[in-house]
Amino acid sequence: MRQDSAILTFATDGPGLVEITREIGHWLASTGIEQGLVTMLCRHTSASLLIQENAAFEVRGDLVDWLARAAPEGRHYAHDDEGPDDMPAHIKAMLTGVNLQIPVISGAMALGTWQGIYLAEHRSRAHRRQVAVHVLGE
Repeated sequence: MRQDSAILTFATDGPGLVEITREIGHWLASTGIEQGLVTMLCRHTSASLLIQENAAFEVRGDLVDWLARAAPEGRHYAHDDEGPDDMPAHIKAMLTGVNLQIPVISGAMALGTWQGIYLAEHRSRAHRRQVAVHVLGE
């Protein structure tokens, strides 16, 4: 059994979904592991990771819009240290999750045809986000 890990950094432009499938796939290929499990952790409390459709661009916008309605910005939260988008960002990350696990088969992630890995930015301004990746296999 072998393993490898890294911390990958991604730029975001404010609220939205940034597809990171290709970057994770390139890192995975560099490890040479053919069979196993890749695990990802978003190292932030106001951003998250998700697997979602990567064919219809409108899906991304609809998801971001839904999250904005589910956790609206405002000064009605006790925790607003960094502004009105602070607590809603934490709620959105709680709803969508910060980690993923994907089987590795024949050196590639076993994602479905229309599935992509997304880093969801929940804050109003641009950030540089880190995703820790780890693969265990042979």
